[in-house]
Amino acid sequence: MLEQTLDLATKDGAMETFICHPERGGPYPPVLLLMDAPGIREALYDMARRLATSGYYVMLPNLYYRAGRDTKYGPDVLKHGSEEHQRMRAVRTKMTIRPVMDDVAAMIAFADRQAAARKGPVGAHGYCMSGPYALAAAARYPDRVLAAASFYGTWLVSDAVESPHLTLGKAKGELYISCAEHDELAPPEMVKELKALFDKSGAAGELEVHPGVHHGFAFPQRWCYDKPAAERHWERLIALYRRRLG
Repeated sequence: MLEQTLDLATKDGAMETFICHPERGGPYPPVLLLMDAPGIREALYDMARRLATSGYYVMLPNLYYRAGRDTKYGPDVLKHGSEEHQRMRAVRTKMTIRPVMDDVAAMIAFADRQAAARKGPVGAHGYCMSGPYALAAAARYPDRVLAAASFYGTWLVSDAVESPHLTLGKAKGELYISCAEHDELAPPEMVKELKALFDKSGAAGELEVHPGVHHGFAFPQRWCYDKPAAERHWERLIALYRRRLG
C-alpha cells in the first residue's frame, strides 16, 4: 500500500489530503472519502486504507482546512461540552455545501493528473455531516461522480436552499443512502419523507434503514459501534463501487 499526505490547491487555499492506493496493478478508480464531524483522525485513515486494498485510489481531505492547520481534534471531541468538542463545533457550524463542491472539483482535477488514478468515473461517500456532501457531489458533477453514498447523513431534508433532497434527481449515477434506526440528526419522520422524495426523484439506487443501530455505528471507536451493521456498510459500499467504477 502506498500512502502520502499532500496539500491540494483549492480556490480557498491548501487542503491537506491523505491519499492511499495499492502498490501494484493500477491505475485505480478514484474515490473521495468525506469525513464526519469529529474530523480527521486515525480511524478515518484506517478506513481509507481498508477501502484502498479493494483496488481504489482513495482521497481523504481535511474539509476543515479553511479554518487553519489546527483542525484535528483529540478524543474528547466526541464528548459534548468538552473544549475539543466546542472547538470543533465552532468550525463545523460554518460549513456549507457550496465550497465543499469546489473542493470536490479540485480533488477530481488532481486525480485526473495522477498516473495511479484511472480516468473516468469517480466515487464519493460521506459520514455524518458529509453524507449530504457526497449526494451533492453526484448532483453537481453528474458526468463524473457516478457512485455516491451517504452513511447516517445529517439533515438530508431541510429548509436550506442547499438541502440534498432538492437535487436527488440531478444525479446520473447510483446513490446509496444508509440511515440508522436511532438518529436524532435524521429522525424517522425525516427518513420517511426522504424515502418518498427519493422514490419520486427517479434516481438510481436505494435508501436503507439499519435496524437497532445508532448514528455513528460504522466506527469501531464509537460507543455505538455495531460490527454486523459496520460490515454491512462495507459490503454495500464496495458493491456500489464495483458496479459503477469497476
